[in-house]
Amino acid sequence: MILTGRQIEAAVDAAEIVIRPFDPRHMNPNSYNYTLGRHLKSAEGVLDARREAIWHSATIGDEGYVLVPGRLYLASTAEVIGSETYVTSLIGRSSLGRLGLFVQVTADLGHQGAIHCWTLELAVVQPLRVVPGMPLGQVSFWRTAGTVTSYSGMYGQSSAPTPFWPPSLA
Repeated sequence: MILTGRQIEAAVDAAEIVIRPFDPRHMNPNSYNYTLGRHLKSAEGVLDARREAIWHSATIGDEGYVLVPGRLYLASTAEVIGSETYVTSLIGRSSLGRLGLFVQVTADLGHQGAIHCWTLELAVVQPLRVVPGMPLGQVSFWRTAGTVTSYSGMYGQSSAPTPFWPPSLA
């Protein structure tokens, strides 16, 4: 069952959900608006799922950064987000989809126990300037049923944009 905005706020107050920094103006009826952090990675050329890619790092300044089509970008949320109690789901904002920005194209599920700045998958259909702190999407929180096992994998440990790791397919 999905938490309402009021339940999310109460869970943040009770330290059952971590959203840091937390801004009550970012609350929605069933989610919280997460924002773009300052770190970005991109890869050029052909990506091969069997090998590590060479990623170029950039810092998004106050003037923003122009994303271009034909390239995958990895960014991170400005907020540390997660919970030992609830499962998270991160999706993009429909308003940014209308600008041709696709956020979290494939991996929207965040397991219990993963508490960090989240890696975001970004792709655009036309050049688009993004700026740090802009709302990129919503995170919702879900109750689980059954015995809980906290996530302890490599993708739940880093707060920087984390590229694909080929052994993760093994």
